[in-house]
Amino acid sequence: MKLQNPHDKFFKETFGNVEVTKDFIQYYLPEAIRQVIDMNTLEPQKDSFLNPKLEENFSDLLFKVAINQQEGYLYILFEHKSYLDKDTAVQLLKYMVEIWEAKRNKERVQELPIVIPLVIYHGKKEWTLPTNLSAQLNGYDNLPSAIQIYVPSFEYVLCDLSRYQDGDIQGSVITRIVIMLLRDVQTKEGTELINSIANAFHHLQELNNKTSVVGYVETLLRYVFEAGRKLTQADMKSIIKQLETNEMKGEEFTMTLAEMWKEIGERQGEQKGLEKGLEKGRSEALVDVALLQLTSKFGKLPDEIKEALTKADQPALQLILANIFTVEHLDQVKRYLL
Repeated sequence: MKLQNPHDKFFKETFGNVEVTKDFIQYYLPEAIRQVIDMNTLEPQKDSFLNPKLEENFSDLLFKVAINQQEGYLYILFEHKSYLDKDTAVQLLKYMVEIWEAKRNKERVQELPIVIPLVIYHGKKEWTLPTNLSAQLNGYDNLPSAIQIYVPSFEYVLCDLSRYQDGDIQGSVITRIVIMLLRDVQTKEGTELINSIANAFHHLQELNNKTSVVGYVETLLRYVFEAGRKLTQADMKSIIKQLETNEMKGEEFTMTLAEMWKEIGERQGEQKGLEKGLEKGRSEALVDVALLQLTSKFGKLPDEIKEALTKADQPALQLILANIFTVEHLDQVKRYLL
């Protein structure tokens, strides 16, 4: 049984709304891109190009959109892991090629569409990796320009949510709340997180349609409860109390909160034991496979590597296995572990 990642679910529920994505493009993408994109043509696609092994760390959405008056695509890769992945540019290139292949195989087109890659990141550490593929190509910068033209290279758009202060966050009410929650749920805890959540929800009073507020709150609260792993039951009750005693109150809304609290609490109780058993078994299995694959490729492993593998988290183990055929020496493995 695969438990749905709360970050993935929230990202797809919110950015899957065309109006939210349009708003995001308007306020967070470079002006040069906004000038060539016709947002009235933005159309979500059902395709996903992620390797199943990486779905715990990434989510993706593909939008068809007119770029410079020609059919094109905006590919959004959402990274919700706790560390930086140096292979992001390579992964994006792979996904872009798969988009082109799918286009060619389904529609038999002769000319390939422009694909603009966008990475949205909300990890704890600031994104410090270069945003161009050429930075990963050994010796690229030292090549004469006459030779560089033969080597694939591209730049991807990066939106690092950790860099945004409250005053920098723009857009519609829902867009601002989404950015605030994505930014803070993984990086804050305790009173700081509670206050941040209350501040985000406070903006809902700006909506004129109070009926829609109830639906939005349900989506947002589910994300907070499911993704905010460090929130205690007391924290959750404090959040609900603040919502009920401030602008968002009323019999219908309070009943929705109460029902939501009961349902989520029951689900968390049921899943707690299941998750614990699944996570332990999954981690142990990944360690065994990683040890087997690395030993088969490099021979007897240093104790340092074996010990690090047994302590590694699932995302690190999954990345090692996903790249097992491309790593050439153990130093490449160490970057995921040490």
